[in-house]
Amino acid sequence: MKSIYVAVVGLNSYFGAKVFKPGQVLRLIKDYENDYDGEAIMTLLDPIGQVGYVANSAHTVPLGCWSAGRLYDTFETVSYAVVRFVTKETVIAEILENIEFEIYIKEEMLAPKEFEE
Repeated sequence: MKSIYVAVVGLNSYFGAKVFKPGQVLRLIKDYENDYDGEAIMTLLDPIGQVGYVANSAHTVPLGCWSAGRLYDTFETVSYAVVRFVTKETVIAEILENIEFEIYIKEEMLAPKEFEE
């Protein structure tokens, strides 16, 4: 199956881009109470909390990425993505299928951790 990418925007309204690193898992949750966008998908980074939204405007969705509107009907309430690229204003993340998410988490838990000195 072809990879699906989304852009996370609105970073500066939360913690900025400094909290992101490639390989982190993001939780995507439909924001049913959003008054401005009926297809809003908020982005959470545990344990920090909300860090942005999946881009849903022609002005914010980069070429090659899906909009929140396009992604919205592909999952029930929660989906997961892994951070692939980080810029000053946008994070590009790859959507994980349920089985991919489970495998990814198991591999991350078993992988040796790097320690900073």
